Amino acid sequence: MKNGGIYIKLGQHISAMQYILPAEWCLTMQSLQDQNIASPVAEIDQVIQNDLGQPISDLFSEFDSEPIGVASLAQVHRAVLRETGLEVAVKVQHPMVRTYSDIDIATVSVMLEFVHSVFPEFQFMWLGTEMRESLPRELDFRTDKANAEQVEWNFSSRADIPLSVPRMVQATERVLIMEYVCGRRCDDLDFLKQHDISPAAVSREIGRVFAEMTFVHGFLHCDPHPGNLFVRPQNPAKTSHGHNFDLVLLDHGLYRHLSSRFRYEYAEMWYALMCGDKDRIVYWSNKLSGTNLYRLFSTILTGHSWETISEKNLTATTTPAQFDIDSLRKDQPDLLRQITEVLASVPPVLRLVLKTNDLLRMVDQKLFADQPSAVQQHAQLKSWLRTSHYCLLAIRNVRAADINHSYSRRGPIGMVLRVSRLLRNWLSFWVYDSAISVYSALLTLEDVFIRWRRIIM
Repeated sequence: MKNGGIYIKLGQHISAMQYILPAEWCLTMQSLQDQNIASPVAEIDQVIQNDLGQPISDLFSEFDSEPIGVASLAQVHRAVLRETGLEVAVKVQHPMVRTYSDIDIATVSVMLEFVHSVFPEFQFMWLGTEMRESLPRELDFRTDKANAEQVEWNFSSRADIPLSVPRMVQATERVLIMEYVCGRRCDDLDFLKQHDISPAAVSREIGRVFAEMTFVHGFLHCDPHPGNLFVRPQNPAKTSHGHNFDLVLLDHGLYRHLSSRFRYEYAEMWYALMCGDKDRIVYWSNKLSGTNLYRLFSTILTGHSWETISEKNLTATTTPAQFDIDSLRKDQPDLLRQITEVLASVPPVLRLVLKTNDLLRMVDQKLFADQPSAVQQHAQLKSWLRTSHYCLLAIRNVRAADINHSYSRRGPIGMVLRVSRLLRNWLSFWVYDSAISVYSALLTLEDVFIRWRRIIM
């Protein structure tokens, strides 16, 4: 932590991959998620004055000297704009992060290459490459503002999803001023209980948001740890979505665009995993990961053993909610080497998608920590079913686009064939998706029964 900035960011990246890397690595680095060192307010004032041309006292009628959040690259202060009286959150970059970023990235890369030369099985050079690509974007808060506005637009037609993105007011490279939003971390179970907010509902809506991003929009927030996912209580009678909470999505510095072809292949891979179809798993795993380690890749992707997947038990109600990858290491002494081989081989965008999956699983694990095992299993199963729905949707959309393209210039007969194939494509989606909806509804009813039984007993 003494080195700050880039090194904390590296540690946070490692800690986020707890379903991929050994537990002791991740646990050692986990404190870095929310225990960063704040910069003195005098230094923050200097950054604001350099970037905005005015000191804190001129811009704000109120400015809390104690930050409400401190991250590896920046810290956030509550303030009130002097000109409008609007309550805002002011995100300010730590003063020396940008100055030393190039040197720090080069140092990290050299360290990783040295370790690899001594231990050839240590294939983590991609961490340096990824930081070199991602950090310049994260260090420019104008990108943060643009990403937030893009996400808000992407979900503007989805009034049924309780997603809130703070309104962006102003951004420079090192200062971002945005609407101040009240709320608490999504994994604060005491807060959820105090406001009668269902952890299961929070989990479901987080899952919907990120499934939409992954399979529909192709614009994915790649850092969804609990500190970036807040819950804000709401009156359901006054909302379009009918929930008693909003999900507040924070920190929009790290996003990736997912091409339609990637989304299609990723959806096919997930659907093959749900069905336990080995031939399709092998095919799409090789297509996505570029390796023949389809068993390990499937385990990394789902967090479950190959036996569970190949025996078509991934969507079974008896499957444990959590799979301990350390237990797999006992049977496969070279597991870490194989994992590093997979991570070194896959495309960079897929690594970030895997990291995002791991963070979301970590959130789910915390949300259901005090629930009976049956409820945890049902929550995971409903997550699989929700993923299946979005996979089918992505597959249907790509196939429809291919059909439209194939028959676009074939005259009247081509028109008839196109309509016929589009109808078959839609019916195939509807049949499978209807079964998923019914199954999910039955699981929800069973959960209600379990909660009712706990109350009366």
